[in-house]
Amino acid sequence: MQSSQPLVSVVIPCYNHEKFVQDSIQSVIDQTYENIELIIIDDGSKDGSVEKIQKMVDICEQRFARFEFRHRANIGLSATLNEALEWCEGKYFSSIASDDQMLNYKTSMQVKYLERSQEVIAVFGGVYFIDDSNEVIEKKVNKYKVYSFKEIFMHKHDLPAPTQMIVLKALKEIQGFNADIKIEDWFMLLKLSSLGKVVYQDKIYSKYRQHANNFSHNIDVMQSERLKVINLFSDDILYGDAKRRLEVISINEYILVDKKKSLMLLFKYIRKNKIFLINPSFFKIFLKYIRY
Repeated sequence: MQSSQPLVSVVIPCYNHEKFVQDSIQSVIDQTYENIELIIIDDGSKDGSVEKIQKMVDICEQRFARFEFRHRANIGLSATLNEALEWCEGKYFSSIASDDQMLNYKTSMQVKYLERSQEVIAVFGGVYFIDDSNEVIEKKVNKYKVYSFKEIFMHKHDLPAPTQMIVLKALKEIQGFNADIKIEDWFMLLKLSSLGKVVYQDKIYSKYRQHANNFSHNIDVMQSERLKVINLFSDDILYGDAKRRLEVISINEYILVDKKKSLMLLFKYIRKNKIFLINPSFFKIFLKYIRY
């Protein structure tokens, strides 16, 4: 059974997730799909993550076709993923953060889909949002969609990183992840979308952890990193529109955490783009101010 299945490479990069990493590893162990290789790299955790992982090494060595565990000084997420890519031998690649979890059917369903969809090079899906106690707090799943470069570049996409499965050959063709960028998945998606179809399936594949340490909660850093990504495509005809789109996203995000700053950014944006006053997005922002 195992030898007849394409090998799937699963990577868990870990950093300071001693409370969650064993659940993440267990979710890969519990996959109904058999032929998996797993690489876990602890990226210089300062808590007890390494000790937690070491307790699961024996079961991982028995469960997986290939298994590797490394720990060393911190070099960052993108560099860690690139290190893992050098070891991977699978046909397909999935990475999942050490605080997130896969649903047990994820690998089987995604491999089955990719095996019959030769033009698709990456597939994603919906998520359950969970809290620090693994309780589901929200479900998010959208309709089936094939995303274009334009939609991804304009930040009009929903492709949750914990649900990914990517054709490994394509990921290596774009030279993996850019170590200078913290939003490694967005840049990777832009590069992949020029090689083949990037698909969102209307199925829930993973559990995504929502807690105070999520990188996405730091709006200033997120905005800086988003700009860094689109600046790499500054010669694209959509560059100006994409840059303005990011400003609107930042205005929206600040409504929930700092309404005064959000208003300041909105007035600044309107001074430069007066036509925005008749844009449907302006009215959505206005209603959001009232609501919150």
